[in-house]
Amino acid sequence: LHLEDEHGVFFLKSRPSTLEKFYTEDVEEGYEENEDKPPEKPYLLLHPGQSAKFKVIFKPTLAQRLEGKIHTLVGDVYSDKALIELVAEGHEDEFTLDGLEVDAQERNARSSMKKDIIDAVRVNHIQFGDCPVGKPCQRTFTITNHTCTSIMRFEWEADDPFQFSPKVGHLHPGSVKDITVTLKSDVPVTFRRHLVKCKVDKINFEQPLRKIPDWDDRMFIVKWEDTTRQDPAASWPEKEKVVERVPEPAHTVEQGSSQEAEVYLSALVASAQFRLSTIVVQVKDTVPFRPRTTIFRMYNTGKVALEYSWAELSETETVKRSYSRILMS
Repeated sequence: LHLEDEHGVFFLKSRPSTLEKFYTEDVEEGYEENEDKPPEKPYLLLHPGQSAKFKVIFKPTLAQRLEGKIHTLVGDVYSDKALIELVAEGHEDEFTLDGLEVDAQERNARSSMKKDIIDAVRVNHIQFGDCPVGKPCQRTFTITNHTCTSIMRFEWEADDPFQFSPKVGHLHPGSVKDITVTLKSDVPVTFRRHLVKCKVDKINFEQPLRKIPDWDDRMFIVKWEDTTRQDPAASWPEKEKVVERVPEPAHTVEQGSSQEAEVYLSALVASAQFRLSTIVVQVKDTVPFRPRTTIFRMYNTGKVALEYSWAELSETETVKRSYSRILMS
């Protein structure tokens, strides 16, 4: 394999299983004297049906779009059928969303081998997969402030049934926050690339940065306040627990600093459905202390995974056994 990389930002690394098929000796064992010798330089020998895995690593040094190619030398000739084009983009954003997935539809739409220019695609997709009706499904990613001096305020523009936590918050310079997305729907529904936007602004405070506490809408203050005495004979007032949300610190938005991030959400919310091959299990007669097995089948006829458990019913009480399982659709 020959890596063509003008800027030196792509790296090709073989997997451990691939190294076992790598040879450096002049003559490979099994070659007869009258047969053609393999190349004298290091080469990869793949027998019929074998495969080799490699990692391509991108380590950018500049915030720009970069390209490279991997050529495959089969024998002494470069193969036109095994030319791999490398496209990547180094970015130096003031904030990033990390821990997301590549959006396949955007990748296919923007990247095509038939085009003269192949675009690098950002990761911006959350795939919930199958979610049962009425049960919360959660995914987590992070938002990072890469600046050294600016405090940022973020706010997610999301509606039911998606809930972001925190939905609004501040990011101090160099800080990272976990964002949890919860999906809970009481009706079956399918989401395909549902777009959610996040507005990010730089904000300023009157106080010095070191005196500004971190804040987001998950923060609460617990107070115990006196209430009206219920018993006149009591020697102390009764206390009532009061939970208050911490108010957002006063701030001003820096003009012209507003930015937007986009995230696509996909999910299938459906009810689990199943059927049994029988509702009566007839066990044949057998002698004492000799086990006999009877089989019946349960089918998942729904679109999502089915969680189930069995319970043995006796005449006096229900005896629960550890028969919990998940049956895929």
